[in-house]
Amino acid sequence: MSRATNQTETAEQLLPVASIVEAGRRIEDDILRTALVPSMTLSARSGGSIHLKLEHHQLTGSFKLRGATNAILSLSEDRKRKGVVTFSTGNHGRALSYAARRAGVACVICMSELVPQNKIDAIGLLGADVRIVGRSQDEAQVEVERLAEEAGMTIVPPFDDPLVIAGQGTLGMEILDDMAHPDTVLVPLSGGGLISGVARAIKAYCPQTRIIGISMEHGAAMAASIRAGKPVTVEEVPTLADSLGGGIGLDNRWTFEMTRALVDDIVLLSEHEIAAGISHAYWQEGEIVEGAGAVGIAALLAGKIDNPGQCVAIMTGCNLDMSVHHQLISGERVSQ
Repeated sequence: MSRATNQTETAEQLLPVASIVEAGRRIEDDILRTALVPSMTLSARSGGSIHLKLEHHQLTGSFKLRGATNAILSLSEDRKRKGVVTFSTGNHGRALSYAARRAGVACVICMSELVPQNKIDAIGLLGADVRIVGRSQDEAQVEVERLAEEAGMTIVPPFDDPLVIAGQGTLGMEILDDMAHPDTVLVPLSGGGLISGVARAIKAYCPQTRIIGISMEHGAAMAASIRAGKPVTVEEVPTLADSLGGGIGLDNRWTFEMTRALVDDIVLLSEHEIAAGISHAYWQEGEIVEGAGAVGIAALLAGKIDNPGQCVAIMTGCNLDMSVHHQLISGERVSQ
């Protein structure tokens, strides 16, 4: 049996592609269908035909709304009455708060002290109960588990959950609607919910498409776990790509295996390269994106993607401190 066949069987066991199709029908009235646009500048520099998936235009400013909405709309009425809880580096918390408010569901968001204040404030404005716990996402998760046990709240994980992964996979389906046979898709990589869903959707129809995960050099938990052959913990450090921080969970059930089975390569970037991606997005593409949303652009600019061909770079979010953005696009050095 070939490696590709083994990969397909592993992915199908973990997440049937039909669940992504079903998620698309479930959430279509609650999210935006974001555009896929060509980038002349990146195409000229890379030698490929580069397109940008403008998912940072999503209603809450990131792709996370897809998975959060799919999870909320799948709750039973009893679960809705008891409320939901999660841990987040910011964007998932914002998305879950938005989806929960639309559905009339109580929501608690637990975050570490490393989450930027602008993301904390945005979640608070959506009416969620925000709790700052510890110095890492793993520490925030302890409070989440306590609330689930004591109050009966439903945990909606930021990535390692089949409903969340299926929701994120709808982004991959949209890409295929606009580009039938992409050669390469560049996906920001953190806990693996997005890349698992996108890779599952795209490889179900285009198995030869390369899926490349992009993360930062320091604190990239999934990259470290793939190297180790099992989920491992890493030290969380400040980074311009703060949305890519956090662990994948030592008891990871879905995204580690799906990432290992479906992702062809992982590229890591320096803080300087990430800053260059943010600046390029603004000055050359006319787009404001956070560090995590700019890593696909950054990888292309740094020459770290060989033979991109028909290539899609997913721009995942725009929720960043605008004073930091101003410094970056002005060429100032920014301390993480």
